[in-house]
Amino acid sequence: MWEPYKKGFKAYLQLEKSLSDNSVEAYLRDMEHFTTFLQTKERLVNPDAIGLKDLQQFLKWISELGMSAGSQARMISGIKSFYKYCLLEQISRKDPTTLLEAPKLKRALPDVLSFQEIESMIGAIDLSKPEGARNKAILETMYSCGLRVSEVVGLKISQLYPELGFIRVIGKSDKERLIPVGKSAIKYITIYKNQVRVHIQPAKGNEDILFLNNRGSKLSRVMIFYIIKDLALKAGISKTVSPHTFRHSFATHLVEGGADLRAVQEMLGHASITTTEIYTHLDREFLRKTLEQFHPGFRV
Repeated sequence: MWEPYKKGFKAYLQLEKSLSDNSVEAYLRDMEHFTTFLQTKERLVNPDAIGLKDLQQFLKWISELGMSAGSQARMISGIKSFYKYCLLEQISRKDPTTLLEAPKLKRALPDVLSFQEIESMIGAIDLSKPEGARNKAILETMYSCGLRVSEVVGLKISQLYPELGFIRVIGKSDKERLIPVGKSAIKYITIYKNQVRVHIQPAKGNEDILFLNNRGSKLSRVMIFYIIKDLALKAGISKTVSPHTFRHSFATHLVEGGADLRAVQEMLGHASITTTEIYTHLDREFLRKTLEQFHPGFRV
């Protein structure tokens, strides 16, 4: 009986919220968990008949299933969005999620790579292989611009402005932003584009995609993970390294160098400054040195 509500919710997420396909699928999976719970409790009633008690029991249920606090919080976010839709469409007269509290989350900060470690990984690329020039351009671009992995694989030639030193990126919810790109990244993008990519026949629909695999298609997100994991291993780095590590390192190095948090927020494409703060982990030694240098009353 909830299928029409789910279909309507899907259309709302796609058309009104302009969410990506991945985000829409995640929200719908959350709703599947919720309706499964309601079925097991024989409470598959209209959304308007669901109360806070039902939602609290659902939280207890997913917790007992062993879901992490992060997964629980995401599910609550999905259900809150569903009830926003229900109120807009007058499916429900009240929002039972108003007083629903998500579990407290520990903000786990990913590992940060030093500049030397990033250089070591880039130095471990085998440039004698055709994909070497491509992989070097990818890593240089990721570190230079702090891109999300989805933004890297989706980067188009028409979004490059090398003569101006900028790239145009389409991020979450199709929001565009201009990001300065370093001379080193521009250099290796140009080498790849002019010396390697010209010899690859792009697959249909991939003519404008910058980074291609050997079949001429856009790289997958998983492929970027494999490339980075392999290079970390070759460089002898024992930290947990992923594409996001490059984005996190980009932001951390900027802030440690004195960059304004608002500027970092703009480059990362965050809607909220509080999200950017997650990426600005500063180690204690850096904070101590900052106080020693700038605070007249600080005494070690």
